[in-house]
Amino acid sequence: MSLPEPVSSGVAVGITESHSRSDPYMPGHGTSAYRVSRYELDLDYRLSANRLNGRAVLNATAAREASAVVLDLVGLRATKVQFNGRRVRRFVQRAEQLVVHLDSGLVPGERFTLDIRYEGNPSPRRGLWGEVGWEELTDGVLVAGQPNGAPSWFPCNDHPRNKASYRITVTTDANYRAVCNGRLVGHSIRASRESWTYEQEEPMATYLATVQIGRYESLILDPGDTPGGVLQSAAVPPGLAGTAMEGLRLQPEMMRTFVSCFGPYPFPEYTVVVADDVLEIPLEAQTMAIVGRNHLSPDWESQRLIAHELSHQWFGNSLTASGWSDIWLHEGFACYAEWIWSEAIGVMTATDRAANAWHRLSAGSQDLVVGDPGPELMFDDRVYKRGALALHALRLRCGDLAFFTLLKEWTRAHQHGSVSTPEFILMADSVTGLDSETLLHPWLFEESLPPLPLRGRHAAS
Repeated sequence: MSLPEPVSSGVAVGITESHSRSDPYMPGHGTSAYRVSRYELDLDYRLSANRLNGRAVLNATAAREASAVVLDLVGLRATKVQFNGRRVRRFVQRAEQLVVHLDSGLVPGERFTLDIRYEGNPSPRRGLWGEVGWEELTDGVLVAGQPNGAPSWFPCNDHPRNKASYRITVTTDANYRAVCNGRLVGHSIRASRESWTYEQEEPMATYLATVQIGRYESLILDPGDTPGGVLQSAAVPPGLAGTAMEGLRLQPEMMRTFVSCFGPYPFPEYTVVVADDVLEIPLEAQTMAIVGRNHLSPDWESQRLIAHELSHQWFGNSLTASGWSDIWLHEGFACYAEWIWSEAIGVMTATDRAANAWHRLSAGSQDLVVGDPGPELMFDDRVYKRGALALHALRLRCGDLAFFTLLKEWTRAHQHGSVSTPEFILMADSVTGLDSETLLHPWLFEESLPPLPLRGRHAAS
């Protein structure tokens, strides 16, 4: 059982040191003291009681000496912990951390396994970005982990740079489908309970892990049986099947467009979960997107969001920012993917989209640095639009051939890895032959909006 005594200062690498080693946007959250290489999650969830009983097995490697292991866990209670197969006598929870004290210290490079049993009534975390994490729907569950919602449903090292493989098993009420990241590798029914098991082999950041539970049926949008094709499916409430098939009708063509622009799709499958609720915004997860019933319209506003979430599979999921200050590498690229899709279907060119965005930005406040917006503004629309404008300025300067060669090389070289803005600038220099830092610096690291980029000119006001 956990013991209630306080943790002594300096007892664990991760309590004192992780505050300086965690991401500056999430102080005290996540640590570089160790890296998890695999999570095996076994969840038993009862819908009517919102009751979760979980088991998390973590395979990890120490990066520094430590006398304890610190994990992120919020709102749930650990009941039993094993370290390398032996029961841990001392573990405590305080604030938003689970601290596992070890009988003998870890040394750098040492591999270890944690087996944690935990339970409780999961709920979303409330913070700067609203409510994130495990959330009850009208009839089911939605998990939105970005940026720090993962600890609301499993103990983890919640840092975007710590990517791992996952096996997730969810047992829940009969006639409900659980949809998680990766490939469905198991499904069983016993009495009034159903179990669903998914394997996510490609490394994934904790915030991208998800569980969706609902009365869903599976629909095939694209069987992926053509050369280079990708299996695309949708998990949809039966009453929305027709609406979903129409609203997602263009997604297979979006996939083909993005493959031609960004390179091969980085995962075996792609699933869209259609919640039977109205959602404020769609959500991304690795190999998945979650949309509300209100996002299935054929109009541009809904279709751009579908394109946006799909593009995150390359920019955000396969290539994940090393730190949250580089969030434009996710959102600026996904916004630009919307403009690419608009251009591909003849609705509006990327240049016209850029002009519209620039004029709206020029009329508003210019007090944000896109390349380091701060935690309060990391999801500000200006990060999206100015990030996309930076890419468009680069495209106009170097030309389409060099620009799309750059994007393909970027996704190829860093597939399933972590990326940073300096790495992108270095690659842009190498591929395009431009001084990309001089070009991109005003867009990314100055508050004032640069002049509108125009084709064939260095700058224009």
